[in-house]
Amino acid sequence: MKLVKQAFVFFVIIGLAVTACNRKEKAGEEESNVKIVKGLYSFGPEMKSFTMCNDGREYWVADSVKNLELSYSNLNFEKPYEPVYVELEGYFAKSDTSAVSADFDSTLVVTKVLKISKEIPDGPCAQ
Repeated sequence: MKLVKQAFVFFVIIGLAVTACNRKEKAGEEESNVKIVKGLYSFGPEMKSFTMCNDGREYWVADSVKNLELSYSNLNFEKPYEPVYVELEGYFAKSDTSAVSADFDSTLVVTKVLKISKEIPDGPCAQ
């Protein structure tokens, strides 16, 4: 009986190790796809969205470094959801189907804020 318990514990540990390695590989794959993107960011109590300038696609935003939301708040808007021009570094991940982000095909995970401005440049980002 002792041998059976030891074997069980061994296989549980091996299973956990394999699962942890797979998760690290997947996270590494996503993070290795880091891109610089330019577009419009809107933030409010129920929405964090990013719209690409070049094609108009909209993404949910996950602010992994918490600098984007802070920078947006520091612009002192009187009301939420005012769009700002941003240049961000980040990667795209599948949206969580159990959250609000499920309304979006993909989530932009922000790893670095390069630029944020109330001034929206002329061109494809101008509304």
